[in-house]
Amino acid sequence: MTFQALLISKDDAAAAVLAPVLSGAGVSMGCCGYPEGICRLTEEKFDAVMVDFDDPHSAALVLQNAHQASSGNHAVTVALLSDRTKVRSVVGQGANFVLYKPLSQPDVEAGLRAAIALIKRERRRSFRVPVQVPVQMRVEHGPEIEAILLDLSEDGMDILAAQPLCPAAAVAARFSLPDGKTDVQTVGEVAWANPNGQAGVRFVDLPENLRTTLKAWVDANAHELPPLEPEPVSQCKLSDLSLGGCYIETESPFPERSGVTLCLKAEGMEVQAEGMVRVMHPGFGMGIEFASRTTDERAQVARFIGFLSSRPGMQPELLITPRTLAAGDEYPDGNAHEELDDVLLELLRNHEGLSQEEFLERLRQQRSGEEVASV
Repeated sequence: MTFQALLISKDDAAAAVLAPVLSGAGVSMGCCGYPEGICRLTEEKFDAVMVDFDDPHSAALVLQNAHQASSGNHAVTVALLSDRTKVRSVVGQGANFVLYKPLSQPDVEAGLRAAIALIKRERRRSFRVPVQVPVQMRVEHGPEIEAILLDLSEDGMDILAAQPLCPAAAVAARFSLPDGKTDVQTVGEVAWANPNGQAGVRFVDLPENLRTTLKAWVDANAHELPPLEPEPVSQCKLSDLSLGGCYIETESPFPERSGVTLCLKAEGMEVQAEGMVRVMHPGFGMGIEFASRTTDERAQVARFIGFLSSRPGMQPELLITPRTLAAGDEYPDGNAHEELDDVLLELLRNHEGLSQEEFLERLRQQRSGEEVASV
């Protein structure tokens, strides 16, 4: 399966470095200038949009149009940046990844490793199978309404409801898969909606057993094979760990607000945790807040911390797999961690305004006051 990327740049040298790296990962790259690029974003669909910030104003317009054009099917965005002091501004304008110019093949390969994994994950998340079955829905604080399921994926569905729905509305839904053996009850959020009642619903807090069931059903009923799950990023080092989050050193960090799944292993002990990237430092590392939605999930992390603390110097094996490009809505700033006195988590949540150097200095300072320090 070929993925499509668009590079918007006047830098032929940058294009010459990017093209072979992307091609080797199964990504076909087109290249054009800023005005043409903005037009193409309104007419064509891309898995990734890469824009050169040599012209900051035009590049900002490109990112704005890329996000508007990819509603419901997120395109991964990559900024090419010469001035490293502008990285916080560029991320704030919507860049998921940042590659520093002048580009080199090793840096591009490392920097795009996580981007390519996310491209594959987003394509799989958007892969839907047509199906028509009745759905019973209830909008938050409203009556139950009837709808027809139009297509289904492991992460969401398109429906035609008896009345228009409002974007961002919370909904509960129940239906049976066509095999007649599997009943599905789930909650979700309306991602988009039309006046005729057609809407897209993104599942929220989907239980893992139901996610596995939906994934198996999609694989078995798709007319064409859905994209494979991306390989986890393994070139990682855990530097800081607390009950609420962790900091990981890697050349291939995932973007801020993206959702990831972490697998930590050490001497036969294994912990899996979902999290959201709170801070990303291109080419260096990322800070992740754990979801820890249940007491059991927090207890698993606590046991792993105790295990590492009893074995100073042990470096656990770490694998990180992307789950979603935009997990922000799943992680409100106030959650189960509010009861924790967690200096690391507080730093992750309040990194805005700090340069990479300032953040890392704060990270070093907080280690001395933490029971769980660098591991």
